[in-house]
Amino acid sequence: MKNYKKILLAAATSLALSTGAMAADKLRIGTEGAYPPFNLLDANGQAVGFDLDIAQALCDKMGAECSVVLSDWDGIIPALNAKKFDFLVASMSITEERKMAVDFTDRYYSNGLQFIAPKSVDFKVDAASLKGKVIGAQRATIAGNWLEDNHGRNVSIKLYDTNENAYLDLAAGRLDGVLADKFVNWEWLESDAGKDFEFKGDPVFEDDEIAIAVRKGNKQLVERLNKALQEIREDGTYKQINDKYFPFDIY
Repeated sequence: MKNYKKILLAAATSLALSTGAMAADKLRIGTEGAYPPFNLLDANGQAVGFDLDIAQALCDKMGAECSVVLSDWDGIIPALNAKKFDFLVASMSITEERKMAVDFTDRYYSNGLQFIAPKSVDFKVDAASLKGKVIGAQRATIAGNWLEDNHGRNVSIKLYDTNENAYLDLAAGRLDGVLADKFVNWEWLESDAGKDFEFKGDPVFEDDEIAIAVRKGNKQLVERLNKALQEIREDGTYKQINDKYFPFDIY
C-alpha cells in the first residue's frame, strides 16, 4: 500500500510539473497591427506581417504556444510592463530611453529613416530647403524624435497615431513630405496610393536596430528568444520570411 501511495504521489508530482511546463510555454506576443508590411490586420482582423512571421518562427523554435495581443503604439510599452503580453514584436527601435523601461533581444532587422515626397516636387533634405515645410511622422517614434531634434525650429511637424494616417495626409496634399522608416516607406511607395511619390535624398539616420522587447529583468526569456533568433538565421527560416516581404536583405 505504501508503495502504491508513492506511485500515486510521484504521478501527481509529474503531472503538476508537466502542467506547469505547459503553462510556462504559453506566451503572448504584443504588436501594433498598423505598420505594414511589418504588422497589420488582414481582412479577418488577424495580425499578420513580417513581425508576426518572425515571432511565430521563434515560438516554434522555443516550443511555445503563442497568441497575439494588439496594442496602440503610444501605450505599447506600458501594456508590456502591465503584463498584457510577454514580449513585444512591433518593429521597435532600440533606444537608450527605451532601455530604461524594457530589456531588448539581439536585433532581428536593421533600419533607417528616409523622406518621401511627391515626384513632381524638387524636395531637398538640407535645413535651408526644409525650412517652412510641413512634414509628417508617427508619434513616439525615432522619426518624430529626429525631426524635433534636428528641424524643430524650421519645420512644421505634424505627428500622427499611425504612419498610415500620415500617408493619407501626404496623398491629400496636406503635407509636403513624410519621414518614416525606409522599409515602411518603400512598402507604401510600391502601392497604388504611393505611385506619384518617391524617396527624397539619402537616409538621414541608418544606425537603427530593431529588436524584441521584454519586461525588465526577464533574462531567461531574452536568452530563449536570442537562441531562437540565431537558429532561424542559421537554418534559412529567416531568409524565407525576409524574401516573402522584400527583394533585399533587411537584416
